[in-house]
Amino acid sequence: MCWRIVCQRFFANGGFPLKLNIAVLQIDLAFGDPVQNLAKVKQKIQRLVEKNTKLDVVVLPELWNTAYDLTRLDEIADPEGQIVQQEIGTLAKEQNIHIVAGSIAKKTDQGIYNTLTVFDRNGEKVGEYSKLHLIRLMDEEKYLTPGQSMGLFELDGVPCAGLICYDIRFPEWVRKHILAGAQVLFVPAQWPLSRVKHWRSLLIARAIENQCYVVACNRIGHDPNNAFAGHSMIIDPWGEILAEAEREETSLVVEIDTEQVIEVRKKIPIFEDRRPELY
Repeated sequence: MCWRIVCQRFFANGGFPLKLNIAVLQIDLAFGDPVQNLAKVKQKIQRLVEKNTKLDVVVLPELWNTAYDLTRLDEIADPEGQIVQQEIGTLAKEQNIHIVAGSIAKKTDQGIYNTLTVFDRNGEKVGEYSKLHLIRLMDEEKYLTPGQSMGLFELDGVPCAGLICYDIRFPEWVRKHILAGAQVLFVPAQWPLSRVKHWRSLLIARAIENQCYVVACNRIGHDPNNAFAGHSMIIDPWGEILAEAEREETSLVVEIDTEQVIEVRKKIPIFEDRRPELY
């Protein structure tokens, strides 16, 4: 679905909400301790909603249930995602918010996936995406099974997409979601401090070249093998940084206006000027 179709649907339906109040939850994680991490995430979300009563969306980082304890995933991964469905889905309904629940280690009969799950205000699962590109530099391919499908979903009628961390190094994968109609790109991550310059540059580039909002939630802290960068960011369709964290536990709260996506795409009509028949 291209952006023209999104615009047509907007006017045909009498308009969907153009603004979303989004909170990005940048936190440290306990290595290999899903119980402790779940308790922390629930507490943080509850406090966030108490302080920001008009929130629409809360975003979590990558692999927030287990952190990067890859060698023990067979023991500690969430069976079929049942725990996140019960706990985070219920929390979304109780707090009347959408939760882009970062990603979790999800154990299935086919393997263990790094899976992003999205819950709406009713606690219903409205989106799921398993990380397509596994990063060999961090041994993901040894313990995880790659996903096979796209990460499209809607929040209050706004077309969105979810990708995970390393995926942002693949612009053709990002562009596929934008051509399918996405206006807001959510990126949960555990991006290392040693490559923080890449993190910032890639996120800004993805926003500019796709004329979309980018909402990126990275973790902070350390595990036995890595130091993590933080620097969660919310970027507008011009590539302007609306909010950026440093390397401490914090939350970013920003109201985005998806009408700006349509305006930017009209001003610089890159999707009309594409020549895919020659690519």
